Amino acid sequence: MAKPPGKPKDPARPTRAKAAKPEVAPLAPHLVQLLNPALAPGFGEAPQAAYDASSIHGLDEEDIEKYGLGEGFQAGGATSASAAQNIGGATSGSAAQNIGGVEATADSLAQLLRLGDPNIRDQKPWTPHRPERPAKSEGGVRFDLVSEYTPKGDQPAAIEELVKGIAAQERDQVLLGVTGSGKTFTMASVIERVQRPALILAPNKTLAAQLFGEFKSFFPNNAVEYFVSYYDYYQPEAYVPRSDTYIEKESSVNEQIDRMRHAATRALLERDDVIIVASVSCIYGIGSVETYTAMTFSVTLGEKLEQRQLVTDLVALHYRRIGADFTRGTFRVRGDTVDIFPAHYEDRAWRISFFGDEVESISEFDPLTGKKTVDLEFVKVYANSHYVTPRPTLLQSIKAIKEELRARLDELHRSGRLVEAQRLEQRTRFDIEMMEATGSCAGVENYSRYLTGRRPGEPPPTLFEYLPDNALVFADESHVSIPQIGAMYKGDFRRKATLAEYGFRLPSCMDNRPLRFEEWDAMRPQTVSVSATPGNWELNQTGGVFVEQVIRPTGLIDPIVEVRPARAQVDDLLDEARATAQIGYRSLVTVLTKRMAEDLTEYLHENGVRVRYMHSDIDTIERIEIIRDLRLGAFDVLVGINLLREGLDIPECGLVAILDADKEGFLRSETSLVQTIGRAARNVDGRVILYADQITGSMKRAMDETDRRRAKQE
Repeated sequence: MAKPPGKPKDPARPTRAKAAKPEVAPLAPHLVQLLNPALAPGFGEAPQAAYDASSIHGLDEEDIEKYGLGEGFQAGGATSASAAQNIGGATSGSAAQNIGGVEATADSLAQLLRLGDPNIRDQKPWTPHRPERPAKSEGGVRFDLVSEYTPKGDQPAAIEELVKGIAAQERDQVLLGVTGSGKTFTMASVIERVQRPALILAPNKTLAAQLFGEFKSFFPNNAVEYFVSYYDYYQPEAYVPRSDTYIEKESSVNEQIDRMRHAATRALLERDDVIIVASVSCIYGIGSVETYTAMTFSVTLGEKLEQRQLVTDLVALHYRRIGADFTRGTFRVRGDTVDIFPAHYEDRAWRISFFGDEVESISEFDPLTGKKTVDLEFVKVYANSHYVTPRPTLLQSIKAIKEELRARLDELHRSGRLVEAQRLEQRTRFDIEMMEATGSCAGVENYSRYLTGRRPGEPPPTLFEYLPDNALVFADESHVSIPQIGAMYKGDFRRKATLAEYGFRLPSCMDNRPLRFEEWDAMRPQTVSVSATPGNWELNQTGGVFVEQVIRPTGLIDPIVEVRPARAQVDDLLDEARATAQIGYRSLVTVLTKRMAEDLTEYLHENGVRVRYMHSDIDTIERIEIIRDLRLGAFDVLVGINLLREGLDIPECGLVAILDADKEGFLRSETSLVQTIGRAARNVDGRVILYADQITGSMKRAMDETDRRRAKQE
C-alpha cells in the first residue's frame, strides 16, 4: 500500500395537469422563516414528522442550539407566545396542551429533527435491520473466473493487497487504478479469490450496463445480475404551491429491467455465487425481505395440491391469469395443466400437471415454441411484485393507515384547512378501497411504512437488506457514486413534505424514501472504493492509504499533456482535429457550456470536419449510439461538456482537447481534468492539449499527477 503524495483536496417532459382550483394559502412568511433555519442543518437527517401533538416530547436547550431552531422554540417543545402569534396561531393559557394547525406542524418538526438523529432510536444506538433469510435451494456453487487474460502490471500486487485487507476484516479499502489498468478484471479476480457475493455500485445506467457485460463474460457460470431503476421515463408526483399546480406521477416501466431486478433479488435469496451490478438507485425502497419471502411458495412433484388453490396463490402473488398472451408475470389454465411464466425468467416457463389433487409432473418449457426442456422435482414461485404483501399484514396496514388519516384530518380541520382535508380524505380512501379489493393501488409505495412494519423515521427496506452478511461492495468510480448517495434523500424529502403539507399524501409518505448517507454507511458491508481519482471521504475512511494500480497490463503509459494559449484555441483545434483524423484517430473536445458545444460543432462542421456533440439534452440510448458511431468512424470529432469522463473507453481516441482549461470550477477541477486526460490513455499515440492562458492550481496538480504516473509506468 502507498500513501498519497499529498493530503486529500477539498472538494422534459412533465405533464402539468392542473388541480381543481382550491383556495390554498401558501406557507406564511413567518413560518417559512421559522422552518428554513431548522431544515438547513437537519435536512439530511429528518424522517417523517409526527403530527399527533400529544406524543411530542420537548427539546432541551442543547437540542435547540444544535438544530439552530432559534428564538421560535423554547425548551419543553412549545412555541413561544410571540412565535405563535407570528405564525398565525392565537395563544392562550392552554395552547401548549392544545396545539393545532401550523403550530403543531412547527412543533412536530422539532420532534422530527430529534428523531432524525441516525444514532437515536428510543435513546438507544440504532443498528441496521438484518432480516432472516430462507434456506438457499441453489447454494454451494463456487465463483469461476473465465478469462484468457492473466494478471499483469500492477494487477497481481493490487489483487493480493485487496484480498489481504478483506481477510483482515478491513471495512474500507481504496483501489486507485488509472484508466486502462484493468480495474474490472482486478475486482473479478478478488471476488474469485475470496469466494464471496458482491455488489458492484456504478454511478449511472450506462456504466452499470458496461460493467454488467464485462462481469457476465468473466463469470458465465455464475449469477451475474443487473439492478437499476426500471423506469424509462419518470415524472415524480409533485405540487407547486406558488402556482397551485399539481403534477401527477407519470412513468414508463421497462419490462426487461423489471425482470432483471426480480432475478437479482431471487438470486440473492437462493444462491451464494451472486454478483449484482447496480446503480445508486439501489438505495431506494423495495419490498422487505420478510414479506417478499413470506409470499413465496414451492410446488413439489407428488404433493397434494388442489389446482384451485394453486390459482389462488398465484393471484395473491400478483400473477395475471390470461388466455392467449402468455408473457412474464402471467399464468394460464388448460384442463389439468397450469402454465406459469415466472417474474424472473425471460425465455423459460413452468408447466405443472395435476392428476386429481396431486401434482403429477413439473417441467420447464420454451414459452415461444412450447418445447419441453427439462423435468423438475420442484419449483419455487416468487412474487410478481416486490411490494406484494400477505393479506393479514395488508389488513393490519389498512387499519393503521385509517388511524393516521383520522388524526391528520383532525389536525387539518382544527387549523381550518378544509380544502386540504377534503382532498386528503378523498385520495386516501380511494387508495384504501383499491388495496382492500386488489391488494395494491397506484402509488402503493407511499404506504410502505405500514406495509413493511417499520416505525416512523426508520429506513425503508432496500437491496442492502437482501445482501448476505458476507457480501462485498465495490464502489466503481467512487468519487462520483458515493457523493450521489448523500444527495438523493434531500430533494426527495422536500418534494414529499410539500405533498403532505397540502393534503395530497399522508405524512407517512415521507418514509418511502432513499437511504440517508448515514444509514447507507451503517448498512454497507466491507467496501472497496475503485477510482482513478478517489474522493476525500474514501481516503479519510482508510486514513489516506490506498492500493495503487498504475502500470497497465498493456504497457501503455499516460499521455503527454501539452499547454497551449487559449487566445487562438478554436483555430488551433481545427488544425489538430484534421491532423488527427488523417492518421485514422478520433478526437474528444470538452467545453464549458451546451451553447459552446453546439456553436463549436457548427463551426467545425462548416470547415469540413466530421463532428457531433453530446451533452445532457441527448437521451441515454442516443449517447451510446453516438459513441458507437465515433468508434466505427462515422465521424471524427466528438464535442462534449461533462460526459466525456468516467468509463468512456475509446481506444481509437488519439487527441483530447480541453478548451478554457484555466477556468477554475467544477468542470475544470483536478478530478475532472485527470478523468478527462485519462480518455487518451488507451491509445499508444494519445495526446492531450490544455488550452489556457495561465496555469491554475487544478491544472498543475492534474499535470503533476499525470507526470507521477508516467514516471512509474516508464
